[in-house]
Formats: sequence, structure tokens, C-alpha cells
Amino acid sequence: MRMRTKRLMAAGLAACVMVLALAGCGGKKEEAPSQDIFESVEEPAEETVTEEVPEEDPDVPPEEGMERSHFTNEWVDAQVNVNRPLAVMYPVNKQALPQYGYDKISVFYEIMEEGDMSRQLAILEDWEGLEKIGNIRSIRDYFVYAALEYDPVIIHFGGPELYVSGILLREDVDNLNGTGGSSMGSDYGAYFRDPPGSKSEHTAYTSAEKILSGMEKAGFEKEHRDAHYYNQPHFNFVNEKNVETLEGYDDAVEATEIDMSAGFPATKSALTYNEEDGLYYKTIYGNPQVDAVSGNQLAFTNVIVQNAYYEVRDAKGYLAFRMHDTEHDGYYITQGKMIHVTWKKEGDYLPTQFFDDNGNEIKVNTGKTCIFVNKEDKTFNVNGTSYGAKN
Repeated sequence: MRMRTKRLMAAGLAACVMVLALAGCGGKKEEAPSQDIFESVEEPAEETVTEEVPEEDPDVPPEEGMERSHFTNEWVDAQVNVNRPLAVMYPVNKQALPQYGYDKISVFYEIMEEGDMSRQLAILEDWEGLEKIGNIRSIRDYFVYAALEYDPVIIHFGGPELYVSGILLREDVDNLNGTGGSSMGSDYGAYFRDPPGSKSEHTAYTSAEKILSGMEKAGFEKEHRDAHYYNQPHFNFVNEKNVETLEGYDDAVEATEIDMSAGFPATKSALTYNEEDGLYYKTIYGNPQVDAVSGNQLAFTNVIVQNAYYEVRDAKGYLAFRMHDTEHDGYYITQGKMIHVTWKKEGDYLPTQFFDDNGNEIKVNTGKTCIFVNKEDKTFNVNGTSYGAKN
């Protein structure tokens, strides 16, 4: 129970006092005291009353028809959990910023690609009201493997055909390909250019209206497919009433400044913890990474560094990350603390799971999650100390 204190002011009374001193029979009347009878009248005391106010039940929705999001554990309209999310490929190039659609991100990935540059994959919930999403860039196959566990519709603008056409053309993979053509799937009219007529990079966009139209033309299901393709809950969320502070772990370290620049040298992605709201605020190129419409900075309750095996595929520098693994290490960061974890993913549509060093699946706090898939031989820096490189 929460306690609430009220102050009640007692009513003030103005008292007129007459002092009479009478002697016995026939005695004389004594004079009243000479002091002013209105002097030193004390102010009425304030009365403190404490009453009990019931706490909000974290299991009772604030409004009828709401339930916990499968991806953030936040309250959402129940239909949001029924509908499939988008998996959107965003570039990180300076000239491509800021981006449209960031405010609807539930889970956010940053993974390296060729040429010391990274790319971003955003899982967007409750996206149907968005008038502009993007800009949109090409995809790599390991982003597809990261995305499939959310059973999304994949939004991308082409990709290296040799490495992505095989998975994108699978019957179970639904994607809207902005470049069109049969090698990676059709665009189904889902994209537009801004400015109109442009064919240069960073000018391809889409919208909720165009995506819904494209999905209908393609015959993609709007709602989540059966359990073969979709498994939930996605993360092992702690009850919102009991925040996971990581203080129960003896090896937890302070984690308020996260610097990923060793593994992401171009963007120098970083996050700073705000103790007041419990969020990690993301920067890119040293500047806040913000939504193009609202100006809101990307902020996350949970941060995961997922170290992964990788290879360089060819002379062009195309990479391959192993997104399916049985035991690989990483780190979980929340509430200003960090612990070491291991992760596993055993199937395309099975969620990636994270375990502490005692073998227990970690509890994740309610809110958005940022995941850096880091090369296993690269470090990252937390509060001035390097972590993460495999020896």
C-alpha cells in the first residue's frame, strides 16, 4: 500500500474571556489582570491524517482491451499483439539521418556490414498510423535471420542477390522488396521516393498505407501466423512491480556509459544512462539519434551486446554472422548495471534466449531493447573498461 498524508486545519475560535474575582459576601471586586486577554493566542495545530491508497495492480490493464506487448511488456491495444510487426532496414549514413518511424520501435538491432559500416534493423509495433517510414536500404541475410523470430513483414530495398535471394524467396518469408524483380521478391507498389523522381540513395520511403496495400496484393497475412512461425512471449520479462536491478549478481558492474565504437568504428554508437527515468539514450556520430517527426531520442530500458561468430565472405568484404548458435557469450545491461550472459537460438522462428552464468534465463525489464550483434573479436567499453573480445 502507498501512504498518503492529508493536513486538516482545525477551525479557529476567537474567545472573549472575562476575568472576575469576587471576595466573599460583602467583599470587594478584584481588578482584572492588566494584560491584554488577546495576547499569545496560539494558532490551531495542523492535524496529520494518513490514509492508505491501493497500488495499481501491474496485471490489471489501465483500459479495457489492452494487454502486455510480447516485445516490450508495455500495455498496448490487444490487436497490436495479434498483428505482425514490421522489420525495417534503416541505413546509418549521416546523409540518411534523421529517420522516420523510430517512435514505434520495440526492438532495435545494429550489426556490421561490409566496409566498416553498420546497418540497423528495427522491429516496429503499432505501425499502422505511420505516414512515412524510412529511408529504406538493402538487407543482408543475417538480418533476415535476426528478424524471423518476430514473424514480421520485412521491409527492405534490395540487397546482395548472391547472399540474400535464397532466404528471401523462401515460401515462409514475407518481404516487400523496394527494388522489385523476382530475384528478391516484388515491391508490390509499397514504396515512394522523396523527392519524387529521385533514384539516388537515401530517398526510398514507405508508409503504413502502402505497406498494407502491398501486403494485400502479395497475399501476406496481416495477423501473426500459427505457432510454427511465431512463439511468444518473446523475452522473459520480470513483473513490472519488481524491477530487475542486477544487484543480486555479485559480478555485476557499473554500466552508465556504453561505448560501442571499437566494434562500430564509423557510427561510434554509444548510450548514456539516465537514472531518473531508467533509460539508455542512444547517440550516433556523437549526436542524439532521433525520430524525424517527433525529435524524440532513441531510448532503451534494456541493452544487449550479443557477441557472434562471423566470417568475411569475399573480396568485396561481405560478412556472414552466425545468428543461430547453441552457446555464445554476451552482456545484459539495465538499470545502470551489467552482467555477463550466454545466448542461444536454435531455429529461425524460435526466440533468442539469454542466460546468466548460473544457467538461468535472465529477467528482462519492461521497455524497449537495443541489441548490438558484435563481432566476437571486437571489444566495447563500459565506464572506461573494455569487455567482449574473444581471446
